[in-house]
Amino acid sequence: MPQYKIAWLPGDGVGKDVMEAARIVLDAMPFDAEYIFGDIGWEFWCHEGNPLPNRTVDILRNTDCALFGAVTSKPRDEAAAELDPSLADQAYVYFSPIVKLRQLFNLHTNLRPCKAYPGNPLNHRDDIDLVVFRENTEGMYGGVEWFPLPEKVFMAMCDHPKMAQWKEKGLENIAVSTRIMSRQGCENIVRQAFEYAKKHGRRSVTLVEKPNVLRETGGLMTRVAREVAKEYPIPLREANIDAICMWLIKNPQDYDVLVAENMFGDIVSDLCAGLVGGLGFASSANLGDHYAVFEPTHGSAPKYAGQYKVNPMAMLLTVRLMFDWLGEKDLARRLEGAVANVIAGRQVGTYDVGLNNTTLEVAEEVARSV
Repeated sequence: MPQYKIAWLPGDGVGKDVMEAARIVLDAMPFDAEYIFGDIGWEFWCHEGNPLPNRTVDILRNTDCALFGAVTSKPRDEAAAELDPSLADQAYVYFSPIVKLRQLFNLHTNLRPCKAYPGNPLNHRDDIDLVVFRENTEGMYGGVEWFPLPEKVFMAMCDHPKMAQWKEKGLENIAVSTRIMSRQGCENIVRQAFEYAKKHGRRSVTLVEKPNVLRETGGLMTRVAREVAKEYPIPLREANIDAICMWLIKNPQDYDVLVAENMFGDIVSDLCAGLVGGLGFASSANLGDHYAVFEPTHGSAPKYAGQYKVNPMAMLLTVRLMFDWLGEKDLARRLEGAVANVIAGRQVGTYDVGLNNTTLEVAEEVARSV
């Protein structure tokens, strides 16, 4: 029996390309695992009305963790237009399968390391080593939205004095997206950030919020962060989301661990990825108490699908995160070292770093380095 059972979810677009690259490297390492393929992505929305079929959810429930490539997501109207006409009258509504996975398995913590590897010509600076902790199930991405606005929701909201300006606009003209945050969710993500900082000898934790405008949700997150910080010898810094975007460009070396709610974490982690070479170098882990889904930060880039053009390093560094979570520390160390060696060599790489190798050729070079 293999030691591990891994749900294998290539998805669509370049997700399939980078997962093929990941398999080249995994097969070159002493990692005893069975990979169980699962359907997920745009084609299953179009033909089944469900981008995350129940059969795939069952696979995840019977595996140790999942490795995920990328999926295409589109706005509601575009998604409805591409649904098979035979399903059009069945009231299907498109949802992001990765967001659904995060909520279904309570993958509350999104970990996104952004590290500059020497030799990468795209580095903003070579001394950047940031880690973003993003709350993964609440906030602006919680999915509680309406358009048009139901009357009973509108009437409840009208009790708020600031709703006066919308009363005359008509329910059919109003869209609402909510930012719902709980004390439990705030405390959990802040504590995860501090525990990581403590374990890895990090210098500080910076809360990224906007409490001067988002007074209730941002205020809750800020109060909770200050309470949790009292339990640790690590300083808590605070920065507004707009200001941190400037300061990270100007002085990225001044920051270490960043923590934020769902949308702000998404924004600031992409900025951090840009500092260390772009999304082709950005890995992420969706972590719960008992399960985890590992994915590169980049999207599906449909225009490049099947061309083996995109950088696989984000996917390979995502495999490193999986090794680390499974307790395979030596494999994690060896894989990161191999990635670093290939980047430092400046001989093999994809178009984004000024070289002309394919996705799979880069993976083969990392496999040789391992």
